[in-house]
Amino acid sequence: MDSVRNTGTRPAEPSSTRESPPAWRQSLAILALCTGAMAAGNAHADEADARAEDRKQLRALMSEVEAGINAQSVERLTALMSDDVTVTWLNAEVSRGKGDVKAYYSRMVGGEGTILEKYLTKVSLGAPARFVGDIAMAEGKAADEFFPHARGPFRLDSNWSSTMKKIDGQWKIVTLHLSTNVFTNPLMAEAKRWTWYSGAGGFVTGALAVFLLLRLRRR
Repeated sequence: MDSVRNTGTRPAEPSSTRESPPAWRQSLAILALCTGAMAAGNAHADEADARAEDRKQLRALMSEVEAGINAQSVERLTALMSDDVTVTWLNAEVSRGKGDVKAYYSRMVGGEGTILEKYLTKVSLGAPARFVGDIAMAEGKAADEFFPHARGPFRLDSNWSSTMKKIDGQWKIVTLHLSTNVFTNPLMAEAKRWTWYSGAGGFVTGALAVFLLLRLRRR
């Protein structure tokens, strides 16, 4: 009788692990993702290109505003504004309409009786303009230099924001808002220095007066 040893080995069972999808399916998925990304990029590029001419005109408008201010020409400045423009100036005064803008400028800048001899600026754009139909919104900074009649010139950094509207095919300023840091600026720093100078001068003057008074009493 032949002896047969039982090894206890069971037949191999089918593996429960799924096979990975074929390479061609993975390639199709990657291709679909790339195609979608390219389509989204092209759509964004088309949208940007659709406003390219408007952005060019708005940059020209900003340059002309700067040139008009530096030329001290309020007529040149108001030619870029809508008839019902609203301007909030650095001193918080508000001008409504071109007539008010001209009156404010004539009162502030120019000859006898005005505050400033002239006013210069260098304007920069903070971010690309945003569009809603024929309305554009933009903001940025300005490096201003003022030349008052009563004192020497001083510089002031300011911020601006503006809403423009396309009227009869031309972009016009509808609102313009100017602002600056009222707590930290060259004028405040100068006032602080003069406070210290005045305090020190007052102390020296007072000490000198006391000294002279004591000397007179000793005689």
